[in-house]
Amino acid sequence: MNKKMALEWLKSAYDDLILIEEIIYNEYFTHIVAFHAQQTVEKSLKAILEYNKCNIPKKHDLILLKKQVSAFMEIIDDDILDTLNRLYIESRYPGDMGLLPNGKPDIEDAKVFYEFAKSIYMKVNDIIN
Repeated sequence: MNKKMALEWLKSAYDDLILIEEIIYNEYFTHIVAFHAQQTVEKSLKAILEYNKCNIPKKHDLILLKKQVSAFMEIIDDDILDTLNRLYIESRYPGDMGLLPNGKPDIEDAKVFYEFAKSIYMKVNDIIN
């Protein structure tokens, strides 16, 4: 197992979580919360792959990563993974904020994304540490 590199992935995921905590209640930044929630999940899942000496894809697809880590941990909520997958790309570019049914994510959406990302991070942290 490659614990040192796995911990580096996990530290990077934690940095994204901390950033979310700083901006989560600012309505202006909800799309950025979505972006960093996706990054937290992606980096956490890549930490599991690194820890178990698996190949790490150079893709940002959370559904693909979920399949790859399924031997090491269970992730139940495919809907949030799918939403974060879509928002990851769209939140980075202007004019593409309308992909949720009600447009740009609101603060309640941001809280859901944050809590989900935090739960994935914590599961991975428990496995690696």
